[in-house]
Amino acid sequence: QVQLVESGGGLVQAGGSLRLSCAASGRTFSSYAMGWFRQAPGKEREFVAAISWSGANSDYADSVKGRFTISRDNAKNTVYLQMNSLKPDDTAGYYCAAKYGLVYPIEAWQYDYWGQGTQVTVSS
Repeated sequence: QVQLVESGGGLVQAGGSLRLSCAASGRTFSSYAMGWFRQAPGKEREFVAAISWSGANSDYADSVKGRFTISRDNAKNTVYLQMNSLKPDDTAGYYCAAKYGLVYPIEAWQYDYWGQGTQVTVSS
């Protein structure tokens, strides 16, 4: 069992930055690939970024490439999402997810555990 708790969301102006954190419980955090997803009101949950168990490999949605960076610290059981050059379209609830194993997929259904989410609001 893995419990995930996100933090770091908030209100920011367009062009600003935020760093989201996702703290995981358990001693096997390094066995899990991690992902970030987001969901805006009235829209489906969408993939944002994912990172392999070691942190050596990552993947990004086209909409955030070059602006967002996913990273992890296995010693701290934490995954991060650094978000720069934020746009109003980035406004959503952001969720981290964990998937046991080597694969770091972009499909939400493949993930085993989810956090409760943190809200990011970008004003124009």
